[in-house]
Amino acid sequence: MKQSITGFHAIEEKVRLASDSGKIGGLSLSYSKTGPRVKKILEEAKKAGIPCTQTDGKTLDSLVKNLPEALRDHRGIVLLAEVQEQTAKNAVDFDSWIASAALSEEKSTVLILDSITDPHNVGAILRSCDQFGVNLAILPQRNSANDFADNEIIARSSAGASTYVPCAVVKNLNRAAQKLKEAGFWIYGADAGGETVQKTAFPAKTCIVMGSEGNGISRLLEESCDSIVSIPTCGKIDSLNVSVATGVLLYERYRQSLQ
Repeated sequence: MKQSITGFHAIEEKVRLASDSGKIGGLSLSYSKTGPRVKKILEEAKKAGIPCTQTDGKTLDSLVKNLPEALRDHRGIVLLAEVQEQTAKNAVDFDSWIASAALSEEKSTVLILDSITDPHNVGAILRSCDQFGVNLAILPQRNSANDFADNEIIARSSAGASTYVPCAVVKNLNRAAQKLKEAGFWIYGADAGGETVQKTAFPAKTCIVMGSEGNGISRLLEESCDSIVSIPTCGKIDSLNVSVATGVLLYERYRQSLQ
């Protein structure tokens, strides 16, 4: 069974990953337009040995008709991949990771995403994780957009970062937070009314918790936090989008880590 992938960033990252690994089985490109961006993708694909076929717009439309509406804008190029090959190369076993982290003295940043169900937000957050050096993103099994291996909305929104950012899906976020504490991490929940981020000195081992836009951080997980941090704003609406807020906090953490 073939899966259709759209979006320049997502396709470029899939092609690059295939090229680097030498594993191109089941991949093929179909295209109609040959603009500069498509030409660049085709050049990389051909170097990697990925079959490329020129066709018409109607054929491409048929390849994407079963995708979510937001992904049907193929912009003249579609990557086809075997579904069984869409395994997450960045999937991490949390217990193994935390056992190693407990022995390390190096700076480390962990991000917990509590019940964030919008794949666009998860994708944008993973993009910030990549840019600001997050060592691990943790998502719950339930009530979460966590299918970062197969969800093309996440791949597209992350501009390909969902391929690289280490991610762990766990059954219980509260237990994960406790294990992080035992490994020397300090837990910071993001919510209004907390200490402003400019006054927060993040320690070497830092975990930031982001809650859902509707309900925020769950009560038990918030009780596990060592501190609550907030981002001062001056607008007329209630708050920042969760992906934007995450980017702001991760940038400040990254800025401090460079000092």
